[in-house]
Amino acid sequence: MFAAYIEEFGPPDLIRYGELPAPRPGPTDVLVDVEVSAVNHVDTFVRSGAWRTDVPLPFVIGRDLVGTVAATGTSVVGFSPGDRVWCNSLGYGGRQGAAAEQALVAADRLYHLPDGVAAAGAVALAHPAATAYLALFTHGRLRVGETVVVLGAGGNVGSALVLMAARAGARVVAVAGAHSADHVRALGAAEFVDYRDPDVAGRIRAAAPQGVGMYLDTSARNDLTTAVDLLARRGRIVLLAGMTTSPVLPAGRLYVKDCSVVGFAISQASADELAEAAQHINRLLADGSLRPAGVTEMPLSEAAAAHRLLDEGKARGKVVLRTGT
Repeated sequence: MFAAYIEEFGPPDLIRYGELPAPRPGPTDVLVDVEVSAVNHVDTFVRSGAWRTDVPLPFVIGRDLVGTVAATGTSVVGFSPGDRVWCNSLGYGGRQGAAAEQALVAADRLYHLPDGVAAAGAVALAHPAATAYLALFTHGRLRVGETVVVLGAGGNVGSALVLMAARAGARVVAVAGAHSADHVRALGAAEFVDYRDPDVAGRIRAAAPQGVGMYLDTSARNDLTTAVDLLARRGRIVLLAGMTTSPVLPAGRLYVKDCSVVGFAISQASADELAEAAQHINRLLADGSLRPAGVTEMPLSEAAAAHRLLDEGKARGKVVLRTGT
């Protein structure tokens, strides 16, 4: 089979495109014919070695895929050849990745794709939407009626946060570029703040005079001084981006308000947590309310160029690699 892979960690130019032995499913595995795979920032961290994780070499890159079941292991139930499926759990923790014509997926990390959902759109959302679910519900402990601030609300993670929080009964203050105002309001944001406003914190404070219940910054700035000031009593800051940031934490103001800061990486989510997120995501995919902000499709053979776009900050929307081209 053809795959995009590396034999050592480093820059995008180390990505090779060529033939590797086709994988064979073990008892609890599902063999998937891959239609599309996504390129995430975390994939660039794994490829470069910035995110140290146990991966075999040569290593097929990527973690998210949409495809069709080709075969199942002897102990697998719930999947049959021909089923359309998706996964966001490959490419780390000893598992080979998704950027190949075929991939092996553990059955407990594979999910059925709802009928009528386009492959490229689904794979573009697999990682961002799961990240949003884990941030809001698993780690953020979202409560009905509280105010949630989302920075970077116009992106794929931010859009999913706005949609999920609003549908769960939260009041959402979305911070994004002016061009995203109508988009985030349509997703359910009660208030919009242009991130270019010279007094973003003041605008948020005016929109949430009783304080903020949860503060999420997908833009990766992680200004904890401002965030803590905006929190209500027992408010939470959930860190989900900005691996290289080292912000100042005003600990005194944090603890006198019974507030907390929690961070998480989706790579460390359990199979049960990801399956719970997948159920929620499938409902939103099925009713058409969850859509990617933008998708750029490239052939699998151009995986190195796709990674270079992310490294250089030049990607337009989510980059998706399509097999067979």
